[in-house]
Order: sequence, then structure tokens, then C-alpha cells
Amino acid sequence: MIICRTPFRVSFFGGGTDYPGWYREHGGQVLSTAIDKYCYITLRYLPPFFEHKIRAVYSKIEQCLTIDEIKHPAIRETLRFMNFERNVEIHHDGDLPARSGMGSSSSFTVGLLHALYALRGKMPNKEQLAREAIHIEQDMIKETVGSQDQCAAAYGGFNHIIFHRDGEIEVRPLTLSRSRLGELSDHLMLFYTGIMRTASEVAETYVENLGAKEALLRTMHGMVDEGIRIVQSNRCICGFGELLHEAWLAKRSLSPNISNGVVDNLYARARENGAIGGKLIGAGGGGFLLLFVPPSARERVREELSELLHVPFTFCRNGSQIIFYEPPQTDYRHSERDRTIRSIQSFRELGTLKD
Repeated sequence: MIICRTPFRVSFFGGGTDYPGWYREHGGQVLSTAIDKYCYITLRYLPPFFEHKIRAVYSKIEQCLTIDEIKHPAIRETLRFMNFERNVEIHHDGDLPARSGMGSSSSFTVGLLHALYALRGKMPNKEQLAREAIHIEQDMIKETVGSQDQCAAAYGGFNHIIFHRDGEIEVRPLTLSRSRLGELSDHLMLFYTGIMRTASEVAETYVENLGAKEALLRTMHGMVDEGIRIVQSNRCICGFGELLHEAWLAKRSLSPNISNGVVDNLYARARENGAIGGKLIGAGGGGFLLLFVPPSARERVREELSELLHVPFTFCRNGSQIIFYEPPQTDYRHSERDRTIRSIQSFRELGTLKD
């Protein structure tokens, strides 16, 4: 049995420039961090005593005979990518809800890939996990997703992720003192809006014609550099919050689907009570609202947004990890062969089967 733990992520700046349709021509970059909220994948070879050969348990339960029958696109295409022919049982558990902007779909794909490799006794590196998850999501499932979430899930940590025009992806961990990282963490608050949406559907409203938004995306690209300068300097950390506010205003203008009246009201109320900046995490439309709040105003903001669930979090250094590994106790493929041989031998001894 395998248990794989893969972190979710919070993206600060550069979202939108990580779509291949943009960075293959202009280059892109994001600033993001993994957090201590996780996707768990439990995996084992399924014993041959059931009518089904594949069992997948997530918000639904699927019991299938073939990969083609699987309805969950990431499970279906990841098993297909791995050429997985053995009977298998897959369980998913998450600390945060799906379709909430925290990169959950990519964490799931990275985690499932990692677990399947581990079940075969192999150890892929972080770059391999990220690249293969990108391929599965973008080329096999054909979802409108960027390339940052898979990197954050595979690598973990607080990173400057650079997307080069030739398709190369460079992950640079930020060098920050523990006190500076703690100072940034102390100014961040995460709230769940309860509004669920599919990131790819929101992204489709602005990704198809990114060229028409070139000036805006270049501005968002430059905010990554400014964000890095702020956190790596001795400047007041509140400048990071002010930049988040500017980035949110810029991102909202990409598409009317990125925000809505409910979110705008929540954000305005938070700012009136001391929040300096913030954003919806992910493609937008709902999910989690990240706010940059000075510690002195945290209680006021929490009380003002009391109808929302406050989700405390910290930064996470580790990417996808195998946290439990127990080799299969029985190789059922050999057992089935041995049972067949024993049956033939028994028939021969009884004289009912001739050579």
C-alpha cells in the first residue's frame, strides 16, 4: 500500500502568464508557495476477488473493468499514461474542497502519478512529476490550465517559477530568512467563500485571446519581480500587500468572470477593516479569498467576515511525498499461475487429464 501526500498552493503574482499560449511566445513567471494543506492519495493493488478491476473513491465511487470506463478524467488519463494494467484501488482525501482555486486538480494528478510510480517501486524526481502532470492535464485531458500548479505541487516551497519561450520551466526557491518568511506569513489570512467553480471554465473566458491583453499580462509579469524585491529587502512588508491589491485590480480586468458582486463586497469590507490587499486564489470566480492583513487588524477582519470560514495556514517546504510505503505482501499474478499449475497437477494425479 502507498500513501502519497501532496501540498496545495497559494499563488501571489504572475497568474495568467503560466499558460503555454502566452509563455511560449512571451515568457512567463509566477511567485507562489506550497502550504500545509494537502491532497492524500492511498493506492494499492486490488486483490482479484472482485468483479471490478479498478476501484476509485473520491467524491464518487467508481468500479470499472477497464480504464476507458473511468469517468474521472485525471484518474483515467494518468492510468493510461502509465500504461497501468494491474488491478488497482485508489482513494482520495483532501484537506480543502475541490474547485476552490488552491491547485487541487494538479495536486491530485501529481500525487496520483507519484503514488503509481511508488507502487511500481520507482522514484521519479520533482521535475519529472511536474512535467508529466502538465502533459496529462494539458495534452491528454485537454483542460485549459496553466503550468504553475503542477510545479508547486511537485516541488513544494516558496518559489519563483519561470516559464521560458522554449518550453523549459525553471523553479527557483526564494532565499528568505526565517524571520522574513514568518513576517509575511503573519500578514496573510485565508477565507473560504463557499463559491465553487471549475478553474478551466473561468480560464477559458480569458485564455483564448491572451494576445489582446498583452499590456496587462506584461504588467502582471513585472509584479513578480517587484514582489520578490519586496520580500528579499528590508522594506516594510506592507508593500507586498499593496502590490497584491494592484495585482488583483489588474487580474479582475482580464475577464468579468474572475470576480463577482459577492466577492467584491467581501473584499471591500475587508479593506475597510484594515486589510491592505488580497485576491481570489487561482483562476477566480470563487473559492478562497487571500487577504494581506497587518496583525493588529486580523481580529477586526475576522469578525467582519464572520460568515466565511477562516482557514489558518503556514508555508510548506516539501512537495509531493510518499509518507507510507508497504510492498505488496502477495503477488496475485504469481498466485493465479501457481493455482493453475496445482490444479493441472491434481487432475493428472487423478488420471482425468492427459499430457
